[in-house]
Amino acid sequence: MPEGPLFFELSWSILSTIGAGNVFFGILVVSVTNLSPIAAVPIVTSAAGAIANGLCFYAFYQPSQPATNRAVASGFADMLWLIQEAGLSFYGYVILSRILRNKSWYIFASVFWIFVVAIAAVRITIVITRVRQITGDETLQATVNHLHMAYFPMIAVLECVNAYYLLTIFAKAQMGALKQTTKFGLFPYLMRSTEVRMALLAVVGIMRAVTHAFQTRAQRATNLASQVDRFAYTMECLFPIVM
Repeated sequence: MPEGPLFFELSWSILSTIGAGNVFFGILVVSVTNLSPIAAVPIVTSAAGAIANGLCFYAFYQPSQPATNRAVASGFADMLWLIQEAGLSFYGYVILSRILRNKSWYIFASVFWIFVVAIAAVRITIVITRVRQITGDETLQATVNHLHMAYFPMIAVLECVNAYYLLTIFAKAQMGALKQTTKFGLFPYLMRSTEVRMALLAVVGIMRAVTHAFQTRAQRATNLASQVDRFAYTMECLFPIVM
């Protein structure tokens, strides 16, 4: 069986490098400040993406490797992508966990975790389907595409839920601890960054849901739609810089 291409000849290497770079810069920031849950979110999601992209290369671009090994690599890659893609929403969750109280917090946390569980369930189904695809059933690509068409919109909606609560809280913050931050211009920054995050992740989620409807080969950019999907995923890999 022929050998596959070299890792750094493909876009997966660039995406892994972006993730590794984000981790490096995140550690630099933490070294001069302090490690907190908010600072950990972009570091963890970037690390997960960097490893997942490397495993994707092994699973789908190394045909000489045993199918079982490639299936295992694909399964781990999908779970790490879950951490990367759904994990971005935990940035807003951490902020809101320190602001919301009583009924508002219980409602938000319930909705948030319902979506997280649903997203994880769809991704686990993708894992199982891809493993079956790699180990012999090559007719399952359409099923994988349809699962992604449910997966990405749920991530977009989850981020919109985050953004709704964040923007509502920031808009009503006129006294107390949040008001004190406005003296240094932090309040407008939080508003703008939340709006940008919501807009970008929502657009990326919808874009990737649409483009997956036209995927013809697993993890390969073989047509215009799959190239647009690769571009959208690149923006997602760069997103931790916004945080």
